[in-house]
Amino acid sequence: MRSWSSPEVPSLSDLGLGTGAPLAVHDTSSAALRTVDPDESARLYVCGITPYDATHMGHAATYLTFDLMQRVWRDRGLDVTYTQNVTDVDDPLLERATATGVDWVELAERETQLFREDMTALRVLAPAHYVGAVESIDLVVDLVGRLREAGAVYSVDDDLYFDVHADAGFGLVSGFDEATMREIFPRRGGDPDRPGKRDPLDCLLWQAERPGEPAWDTSLGRGRPGWHIECAAIALHHLGTAFDVQGGGSDLVFPHHEMSASEATVATGEPFAHAYVHAGMVGYEGEKMSKSKGNLVLVSKLRAAGHDPMAIRLALLAHHYRSDWEWFADEIDRAEARLAEWRAAVTRTVAPSGEALLERIRTAMADDLDAPAALAAIDAWASDDAGVDPQAGRTARSAIDALLGVAL
Repeated sequence: MRSWSSPEVPSLSDLGLGTGAPLAVHDTSSAALRTVDPDESARLYVCGITPYDATHMGHAATYLTFDLMQRVWRDRGLDVTYTQNVTDVDDPLLERATATGVDWVELAERETQLFREDMTALRVLAPAHYVGAVESIDLVVDLVGRLREAGAVYSVDDDLYFDVHADAGFGLVSGFDEATMREIFPRRGGDPDRPGKRDPLDCLLWQAERPGEPAWDTSLGRGRPGWHIECAAIALHHLGTAFDVQGGGSDLVFPHHEMSASEATVATGEPFAHAYVHAGMVGYEGEKMSKSKGNLVLVSKLRAAGHDPMAIRLALLAHHYRSDWEWFADEIDRAEARLAEWRAAVTRTVAPSGEALLERIRTAMADDLDAPAALAAIDAWASDDAGVDPQAGRTARSAIDALLGVAL
């Protein structure tokens, strides 16, 4: 699948500004900060969209989180291999296609292209591997075969299920007890009450063909992949085992990331990822943001209304990535005012030390991607009228672009 074009990122080290500090991020599986500082290259997998609707603020906040992670790693001097999937065949997509009378392939292609356009406008660094579920069916079939060899697969009618308790570490990603898992599972795509399952938490690996739904001929029979096995297969193929970070929204902690990790671990005998990093949820003025409520704030609509994509990015960066927060109508106005102040500040002939500002930004971003602290440091610099550094504007502009992705 085609990715999008990444923006040029200034190399601060090439400008004689050194390199950044090691990145420490909150790891869900240990419920603590974990330093993720590999020797030469970093490997990142982030769960992508199911393309049945346009990019809203919650989506954008998640992908900006891992864009920041890439930028901090790059400033550290690391190469980054970033992989993201597209779940371009799944129940929500098929249901939306049926409800709107649009072919499911056409719907997936249309919304994936809109997502690319939104990510390009927001200057999000593109994945090296942007991979659809449909093009990964052979990978899924192979991984299910490895799970079969491990004795972790069984049939219910013509469908195939994963025995989650084949993984002795099942539950370590989320830290949830079984009661909590059972309460969440049916709300997030699980089928705990299906007759014939060995355990209510066992998850679908391969769904046999249903009337009127897409299916592929494979050695597993005619059907299509389950959700969790898709990401496990793509990540293992493109990143290998024990990669650095598995990322996504906090709604993916369980069951999606728990199940994917268990499937990969049972198949390979190796850890799936070193750290699991999750972005918070974004609501709308006191409510959950959802299409059914009609309150989705879409990146594409904000852009169409004439809002600068850099202001949209700043509005998102004003909130710490792990926080659950709500979008209010004045978010974009405040971000546009901030953007104007910064753009004016970097044009000054002399200004407070640019290198001191860079150090504050680096310190904030290395500390669990604390973008709000970085923004506060830039605000303070922009409002300080002490003129001591003739290169400050150039240094500040490069630092803000390289580490926060905001072009001034």
